[in-house]
Amino acid sequence: MMRSVTTLVTLALAVVAPRSAAAFCGFYVAGGDQKMFNDATQVVLMRMGTRTVLAMQNNYQGPPEAFAMVVPVPVVLHEGDVKTLARDVFARVEQMGAPRLVEYWEQDPCAIRASDGDDKLGAVAMSPPAGAMREKANELGVTIEAKFTVGEYQVLILSAKDSTGLGTWLTQQKYHIPDGAEPLLRPYVEGGSKFFVAKVDPAKVVFDGDGRAALSPLRFHYDAEDFSLPIRLGLASSSGTQDLIVNILAPHQRYEVTNYKNVTIPTNIDVGEAVKDKFPAFYAALFDRTIEKNPGAVVTEYAWQATTCDPCPGPALNQGDFATLGADVLTGPRDKPAAYSGGELVLTRLHARYGKTLTDDLRFREAQPIAGGRELMQNGQGGLEEGARVAPQNNFQGRYAIRHPWTGPIRCEHPARKIWGGPPPEIAQQPGFQYTGVKPAVGLAFAPRGEVQLAQVVRRDIPELGITAGATAAAPPLAGSAGSGGGSAMPAAAAPPADRSAGRPRSGCGCATSGSSDGLGGALLLGAGLAVGRRRMRRGRQAARGRAVGHDPRE
Repeated sequence: MMRSVTTLVTLALAVVAPRSAAAFCGFYVAGGDQKMFNDATQVVLMRMGTRTVLAMQNNYQGPPEAFAMVVPVPVVLHEGDVKTLARDVFARVEQMGAPRLVEYWEQDPCAIRASDGDDKLGAVAMSPPAGAMREKANELGVTIEAKFTVGEYQVLILSAKDSTGLGTWLTQQKYHIPDGAEPLLRPYVEGGSKFFVAKVDPAKVVFDGDGRAALSPLRFHYDAEDFSLPIRLGLASSSGTQDLIVNILAPHQRYEVTNYKNVTIPTNIDVGEAVKDKFPAFYAALFDRTIEKNPGAVVTEYAWQATTCDPCPGPALNQGDFATLGADVLTGPRDKPAAYSGGELVLTRLHARYGKTLTDDLRFREAQPIAGGRELMQNGQGGLEEGARVAPQNNFQGRYAIRHPWTGPIRCEHPARKIWGGPPPEIAQQPGFQYTGVKPAVGLAFAPRGEVQLAQVVRRDIPELGITAGATAAAPPLAGSAGSGGGSAMPAAAAPPADRSAGRPRSGCGCATSGSSDGLGGALLLGAGLAVGRRRMRRGRQAARGRAVGHDPRE
């Protein structure tokens, strides 16, 4: 990692945000001593061969004075390598890879149906919709390699001989650097990284009534052998645990991390109807429990061809989206980039949570295709497929279902049960009926913690998480397990006691920060609700089941 930093991530050299604020996937530099924080970040990477394109959307709340972002990059970027984007494409990417809730009704068991010839259960697909500056820099071993303007961003590309000189130069330019930032800069300077400084002109930014600016998303592309994301830089502005969601688009290829444990989110779980109004809170509890059971792991939440989905929470990604995100420069040498058509791109969504003791960045590797979370029968096992398995193509998603069994009369000799679809007319036509369709859990960093006890809402046991359906009391804390799958455990902040006011929203989207008892990752809520007495009675059975969890799909 010290030899080459090959993925862009914004470095925020700002004052530490309040503990309820969300962290940037990196941190800001501010002109002065102002408090400012980022509350929504999305990162989309495109990868083909040695070319990487990174697009990131950022919002910040703070004073309308100029501030800047600093980004470590492996090469000197030029004006043609950087552009601003429209914001709406990020919402579509988030929606496509988000965990989804579906609602099914069992169809009339006596209705005559033609077999579709495969192992589908019959569910109906449901879709909704400079001079002086240079002189001072040179004195400190800092070189201004390039200077240009893109949108509202005034861009400098810097190189530095040592991190102390870089920090001093930023300070002389009136950027306030937090304590502890220089050691985080050091490995990137020693590794030969350049630094992209994008200063924002507030005269070109529209602020809302709350002082929040909608900055144009930025996109960069470059060529490098390694494929990684430097996330350690953000630790300087973190007051606790940070969450990061990374979306990767690549032709025919899923990705996972190489230096931390990989796990897949438990999927194909039927849930009670109460989850309809609390789906983000349900999923937050499920994710927290997964991390509690697999400390430091990176969770795969989605791997699917980007132009298709089943069920679809909205329109699939299209060629225009791919071009916006980087397909127009995905192939070819830097001086003569060639467009890529965007065909057969796989969308991988990875979700990481890490604490201030993090020692390495995220490094990615190609991974085998996996499938799971579909309305398909397990071969010869008489039920829906569970978990993730190696497959010919990527078809994995986090999918959760509310099911309504048939309650009408059965007037045939051989009824066909468990054929699921949309609501029957007699249900759909009832006054006040509201159809869930396909509901994605977006903006998960805003999801309240502590509102859902998993054991009370799931309709089957989740042995990989030690969850028994129907249990009523909170489970005791779990003992952490060591990382596996070729990587190490990602350090995470210790889980504090559950926040008694956990119903209130947290700030953040892609990355979030928390203090000891507040924020996105403050309390790793168990949410299982296991009765102590029942747990003792079932200890042997649950221990046997628990040994099968947290697997790398290739193992």
